[in-house]
Amino acid sequence: MSSPTAVILAELEQLARNDPDAIAALAKLGGQVDPFLLGLHDAQLSGWYNHETSELMTDFHIGPDDIVIDVGCGDGGALRFCAEKGAYVILADLDAERVNRAESWIAENAPGRVEKHITDANPLPLHDASVTRVICMEMLEHVDDPAVVMAELVRVGRPGARYLITVPDTVQEKLQQHLAPASYFEKPNHVRIFERSAFDALVQDAGLTIERRSFYGFYWAMWWLLFWECNIDFAGMPRHPVLDNWARTWASVLATEGGLKVKHLFDRFMPKNQVIVASKPV
Repeated sequence: MSSPTAVILAELEQLARNDPDAIAALAKLGGQVDPFLLGLHDAQLSGWYNHETSELMTDFHIGPDDIVIDVGCGDGGALRFCAEKGAYVILADLDAERVNRAESWIAENAPGRVEKHITDANPLPLHDASVTRVICMEMLEHVDDPAVVMAELVRVGRPGARYLITVPDTVQEKLQQHLAPASYFEKPNHVRIFERSAFDALVQDAGLTIERRSFYGFYWAMWWLLFWECNIDFAGMPRHPVLDNWARTWASVLATEGGLKVKHLFDRFMPKNQVIVASKPV
């Protein structure tokens, strides 16, 4: 079980990114608030997918000279952005079907070159110091030994390489323990919850320098907590009156004069994810 799939967000992002009226374009669809478009807009307000600055996330720039690996890439949503910026992208995941689908999309739609590896990241099938950007999002909570994976991420990065690493945040994960089915916290799903200090220590102990910490996704944290009570399957774009009502409420909050301030406050209190941008010492 994972967050709404990267391929969904990538396709929605393709539809929405060129419209200057973000609230109207991203939150409304057919007269109703679309939960997934709203989630994309919420992420963009937190610094994700900034096409004007070529930042996948704030302080994580992507350019045509970059070689980018996404470890645990899933459907490759983040690498689609990177490939559109002309970067050489490397898909790495255990799910061959999703990797193959992502490779096909990138090869057909983006100028960046692409390669793929079906791997558990232990070890990564790359040479030492071979990439300039390393992405690892919502993957470390699934593995038996995160320190081993971190060591591999550091090994393949060049001196000065930048890292974008995310894990689910503590508060919403502990709440989900009371609402989600038991399988959510069993392999191959989440096998650990990262306290914020432990996440920082994991990155720093691997030899990286933390450049920026941030938190985002209160909207998605609440969406998932409500999702379990709706008793519906997660397939495609699941819809339910409770989830739709939550989306309408959040869209209304964002549309208020102080909506962005409220968002940032709640994102800090109960985010879906912790985000670290780090660098490998030169």
